[in-house]
Amino acid sequence: MSTKITPDHLGRAAVVYVRQSTMAQVMGNLESQRRQYDLAGAAKATGFALVTVIDDDLGRSGSGTMERPGFERLVAMVCSGEVGAVYCIEASRLARNGRDWHHLIDLCALAGALVIDPDGAYDPRLVNDRLLLGLKGTMSEYELSLMRQRGLAARDSKARRGEFRFMLPPGFCWNEAGKIEIDPDEHVVEAIRLVLAKFRELGSARQVFLWLRSTDIKMPVVVRNVAVCKLIWKAPAYHSVMQILHNPLYAGAYAFGRRTHRTRMVDGRARKVSGFDKPRDEWNVLLRDSHPGYISWQDYEENQKLLLENAHMKKNCARKSARGGRALLTGLMRCGRCGRMMRVFYGMGKGNAHRYQCRGDDGHVGAGLCVGIGGVRIDRAVALKILEAVSDRAVEAAIFASEQVERSNKDIIVAVERDLEAARYEASLSARRYELVDPAKRHVARELEARWNRALERVDELERRLKDLHDASAVRPRIDRALLLQLAHDLPAAWNAPSTDMRTKQRLVHILVREIVCELDDATNEAVLLIHWTGGRHTEVRIARTKTGRYPSELVPAAVDALRKLAGHWPDREVAVSLNRMRCKTSDGESWTTVRVREMRERLGVPEHIPTKTDGEMISLMKAAERLGICVGSAKSLVLKGVIPATQILPGSPWVVPVEALTSEVVRSGVQRVISRRPKIYEDYQYDKVVRLPGL
Repeated sequence: MSTKITPDHLGRAAVVYVRQSTMAQVMGNLESQRRQYDLAGAAKATGFALVTVIDDDLGRSGSGTMERPGFERLVAMVCSGEVGAVYCIEASRLARNGRDWHHLIDLCALAGALVIDPDGAYDPRLVNDRLLLGLKGTMSEYELSLMRQRGLAARDSKARRGEFRFMLPPGFCWNEAGKIEIDPDEHVVEAIRLVLAKFRELGSARQVFLWLRSTDIKMPVVVRNVAVCKLIWKAPAYHSVMQILHNPLYAGAYAFGRRTHRTRMVDGRARKVSGFDKPRDEWNVLLRDSHPGYISWQDYEENQKLLLENAHMKKNCARKSARGGRALLTGLMRCGRCGRMMRVFYGMGKGNAHRYQCRGDDGHVGAGLCVGIGGVRIDRAVALKILEAVSDRAVEAAIFASEQVERSNKDIIVAVERDLEAARYEASLSARRYELVDPAKRHVARELEARWNRALERVDELERRLKDLHDASAVRPRIDRALLLQLAHDLPAAWNAPSTDMRTKQRLVHILVREIVCELDDATNEAVLLIHWTGGRHTEVRIARTKTGRYPSELVPAAVDALRKLAGHWPDREVAVSLNRMRCKTSDGESWTTVRVREMRERLGVPEHIPTKTDGEMISLMKAAERLGICVGSAKSLVLKGVIPATQILPGSPWVVPVEALTSEVVRSGVQRVISRRPKIYEDYQYDKVVRLPGL
């Protein structure tokens, strides 16, 4: 026993700190782990009555970028003064960074605790021991950097040759020569091919996920436990579909180093966070055509481009894919002034028309809107151009559509047949295991019998499902190709058919059109659309904008005169709206507000409007329309026709209607004519979500 270990030290506790950097070391380097645990026996042999083993940091790095609860517990025990010695197999087990190491040594010096390893005992209060412990900590930190540098250089060199082995995704395996090859399991291969083919068909990873869920098709997933990888079948998950679509290995490319880690400051300590994707040009290794793939590299590039377009929250200036909704040109409209993609805005009420709007620079308040235009006329004009463009290919499109429906049904049947084949194998395997068990071991026999029954139930379930699919396919009406070809020549009818949803139309538009640049021609009051077709051609389309009602400039009254006439009859808010409608401005050229009207009225000495003054004899046109059960526009049409007697104080001011006139026979008959012109299915018309487009 060292002379530095005094009875004072033996009267306190000894702490044995056990640590290994990774879980692979915990599972594989058992001898190092055993040597560290043996230090507890050495501490007892030295004479320490109480020995505490701290092994909370097994599988945690000591570089300082990972939280270590065991080390924090050790520091707390040393600070309490209850620790007489800290046992470790070597300095690198306590810390691999200077901050943690020197912090622990300072605390041991203050508390009078020793640091003991197989080479001897060290008292941090002594200058020579303190110097030696400092050198040990510095060498430990340098050793980690040197080993990491050598290891990474060797790994990258091997990866550049395509020989570095890593965990492969489902559908691949390593062969005896160290090369990647397609998994010989046909069930796994067909499942991967189905996902990739469905994405090309549906154009959306989420739609592929929903289709897999609806058809109850299982997906292969690789589960890793340290160094052991196992393939299991699970219900489809969205992230599993995305991993298949984003992984370049399925395109025959050997890719390594696609992700990196970042260091963040958390509570004053460096913490390493992994899982961040790197740009393709920053990948460590990318070897194309390195092994057989499921798709070509060109198909992989197109898939990545489509996935990027589907991500509407990334790269706002890039083209976006369609996601349904009433707007036909979602993600295609680009502002001709600032170059940003135009957004789609829908009305608050049900059935309202949509609008394409460029918000300009959202980051600067007051920058103002850029370009905006109603979407119904734009959609109709572009739809006409598209129908003209694809009319020559209508027959091919009709044949492809019929074949696509048939392929989709066959894909489901084939997938269920593969599941049934795997389930029958599992049932056969369970039966053989049950037959081989010793009947005397009832606890084992019962479990194997239960597994066999579950496997048989799974087989029965899949057989019934497969039978239902075959029966549904048999009773499904066959597609009349002659009728389909006849319909193909009438694309407008197919376009406006109730079964053709807006998502299908949007996908067709995105296939044919690259983008549409929108600009407004104020001189001709037209919207100028420049359609960039996928083939490289361009078409200019001019659409007349709606001429909204404008107050004639020659009839604009003086603001003071108009305010004197209106102030006593209407509230200040209505007066402000009327003055703005009549294009009246304040003395400094601003629009009228309720506050400005009130200040001007008080300055002119005009009395305030009193609602009870009319005694309910006159009401506004809006309230009259509510009582009659028609819209304000129809009520105004009846006023202009002379059916409803109404008056205005000034042109542009609100209409007032006598209450007695609403019950007259003339008004009732006029309202009845308005109601009779409504569609037969009025409610469905009001809440129609899809704007119908014209035919040729």
